[in-house]
Parts: sequence; C-alpha cells; structure tokens
Amino acid sequence: MSHEPNYIHKVYYSISEVAEMFKVNTSLIRFWESEFEILKPKKNKKGERRFTKQDIQNFKLIYYLVKEQGYTLEGAKEHIRKGIKETQDTLGIIDTLKNLKEMLLVLRNQL
Repeated sequence: MSHEPNYIHKVYYSISEVAEMFKVNTSLIRFWESEFEILKPKKNKKGERRFTKQDIQNFKLIYYLVKEQGYTLEGAKEHIRKGIKETQDTLGIIDTLKNLKEMLLVLRNQL
C-alpha cells in the first residue's frame, strides 16, 4: 500500500496532507518530529511545516518501524542510527511486494 498516491507531483506537503497519507493525527507527526532527528520539515514564514518528498520518506520509515514492526521509539531511533540505508531498502522491497500483490489480486479477479 503506497502512502502517497494523490500527492506525487507536489514539491511541498502540509502537515495535514501528511497526516491524511498515513491516517494519523497531526499531533503524532509533531511529536515524532521532536523525537527523530531525521524528521525536520522546513517551516514557512507563518511557521507552517512544509514536508518534502524526503521528509515523507523519513516519516514513512519511522511509521514502518514503530507502527508496523512494533519498535519502541528508542528502538526505532537506534535502528535508524545503525542502518538507515538497510531499513530504507527493506521498506522499498516491502512496498514493491505489496504493489505486486495488489496487481496480482486485480489480475486474479479479472479471470
């Protein structure tokens, strides 16, 4: 399941758009921003957060570790410190497999 289907062509995303992508509250995003060094969106003159695609990938990584894999915040931080590239690669493989599964289910239903 991809978390950015309707937002592919934008440069910056608001906190509410990111919250919608992941079906989480904006307060969780703000909290994780304070907890994880890799999650640092820019702020405009009004102080509104502006997330880039890289910020969203970083949030997705944290989401995967905490919400999908059950890591504690400290465990997720340690995992990111030790091997962010490996975790991102694993997450990419999982996304590819999920997309492949969805495609195969569609094909099966068309038979």
